[in-house]
Amino acid sequence: MIDDELNDIISELNASGGATRAGSGMDVESLLADVIQRRGSDLLLVAGSQAAVRIDGVLARLDGPILDGTDVEEAVIPLLPPHAKRQYQDHQIADASLRLPRLGRFRVNLHRERGRAAAAIRVLPPRVPQLADLSLPPEIAALSSLGRGLVLVGGATGAGKTTTLAALVNEINQRDARHIITVEDPIEYEHLHQKSVIEQVEIGADAPDFPTALRSAVRQAPDVLVIGEMRDHETMRIALAAAETGHLVLSSLHTTDIASSIARICDSFPNERQNTIRQELSLALTAVMTQTLIPKIGGGRVPAAELLMISYGARQHIRKNALQHLHQEMAITRKHGSLSLEDSLGRLVKTGQITHADAATRAGHPDELESILRG
Repeated sequence: MIDDELNDIISELNASGGATRAGSGMDVESLLADVIQRRGSDLLLVAGSQAAVRIDGVLARLDGPILDGTDVEEAVIPLLPPHAKRQYQDHQIADASLRLPRLGRFRVNLHRERGRAAAAIRVLPPRVPQLADLSLPPEIAALSSLGRGLVLVGGATGAGKTTTLAALVNEINQRDARHIITVEDPIEYEHLHQKSVIEQVEIGADAPDFPTALRSAVRQAPDVLVIGEMRDHETMRIALAAAETGHLVLSSLHTTDIASSIARICDSFPNERQNTIRQELSLALTAVMTQTLIPKIGGGRVPAAELLMISYGARQHIRKNALQHLHQEMAITRKHGSLSLEDSLGRLVKTGQITHADAATRAGHPDELESILRG
């Protein structure tokens, strides 16, 4: 959306008094128009502070009054869909996607902190991204061509995991005639039917929880099953079973590296089941990647990633819980498409996209990074 259109929206909202104006004069729609105009990613509404926007990972306060919890509730609750309003009333927390006329789509988390309401609202891009436009290492594209197995995409909050998953699904959708089912909380990217048929299930609106949605989905003959996030061991158990029975399962995890992604799944189960889960996971896994966003020279951020294509050696390490050896497996299986985070960081430094100092702070193996940069 161009800046002139956003300025018109802001002017119209101010002239009309705002569609969701709170007692303090806070108007969420005008604030979100401002966030989009600044090319921000998130709007934070927290009692005791002015509204804040995150731009390229950096937080900045917006001009305006100090908020209180009542302001936040009065401004945000009217925007929520019915199921999210019920969720907030019953549990004091709600997640939902919403569409605002002329502004676009947003992901909203309304919650409470210190007994007061607060909200985090993320701007959702209007179109599903092309994988080639994300500046990820080219090896990542191979994940969209896998026929079966479990593929994990890890990273910290805000590292772009959901965007990468959406781009991989888009690659499949544009290329293959497959039945794709996504289960998300909430739906962030809306996919169009292209060569594939895509169903998108939103937790809260279409199903009560991930396990219920996934048990139903595996009965609907999907070729590809996309799980927005694996949060509990029951969701993980169903994902493993689906991957073992011939489906391609894509999912994300809040983790920082490949070893922690695998450990996160195993540790979610009771101790007496973890050996069995390691065996099942070693058979089900096809690939694991994690990504992070790094300040780009000249502004913005660029992703760095590590990718492990699972081979016999990696399966043995997972079975034995010897996850410290997985980094070495990335080097051993480089010819099969694996790459280490240091490989990715080194490329970004050599191509002038990030600084040597920023790369060094992100590298888990600094000596390996220095060797790559010298080569």
